[in-house]
Amino acid sequence: MHVAELFNIRGKVALVTGGSMGLGEQMARALAEAGANVAVSARNLERCEATAGAIQKECDVKTMAVQCNVAEENQVRKMVEDVMSRFGRIDILVNNAGTTWGAPALDYPARGWDKVMDVNVKGTFLCCQYAGREMVRQGNGKIINIASVAGLMGSAPEKMDAVAYTTSKGAVIMLTRDLAAKWARHNINVNAIAPGWFPTDMTAWTIETRGDILTRDVPMKRYGKDYELKGAALFLASEASSYVTGHTLFVDGGEVIV
Repeated sequence: MHVAELFNIRGKVALVTGGSMGLGEQMARALAEAGANVAVSARNLERCEATAGAIQKECDVKTMAVQCNVAEENQVRKMVEDVMSRFGRIDILVNNAGTTWGAPALDYPARGWDKVMDVNVKGTFLCCQYAGREMVRQGNGKIINIASVAGLMGSAPEKMDAVAYTTSKGAVIMLTRDLAAKWARHNINVNAIAPGWFPTDMTAWTIETRGDILTRDVPMKRYGKDYELKGAALFLASEASSYVTGHTLFVDGGEVIV
């Protein structure tokens, strides 16, 4: 195959959870810029509609907005049903919806632990499960789970004090590997992207209060830019990664290798 064809996703259908803003919006735009029709999902419907509308106008693709709290199974089921009703298939799933809760480990509240695990782990699994059923019927699919470099290493509390978040992202990496092994026979690739520090609403407080610490161990000595997940998302969504599964791709300025 010609390299241009390897990266061609024109006409494919992508579902991006947590896609209304931040890293999710960046990846939704990347897939749309490459020609995919995109369903943008998040809890805030108005924000989804705004993002989906802007992407449709700028990229000349079909889009839709879907309200969904991924921690609620009934909402995940309806989200997938709605996308199937509109587009008839789901070729690409980007599991970006996530949350965090900061507190010292000795004082970490159970409600914070449960909230993070429900969204980051259970929510990711439910989306994989419901979209995965459609992909099995289709005989192919691409699943991209958004993990984090925090899921691969511990952090001193001065740098990051969010034990449920780091634990949840480690679980996402393991979930990715296990589903990759189980669903390879169905021609479904399951991979993960582990971003480093990118300025987003979720990271704003940490960057503002601990910014000098965060990039200290990053060889590139900077945060990720607002386009630097696009290439990774397109690679894992396209035929260019057809022989890649169970992999976690680090987009972190080299932090994990230090």
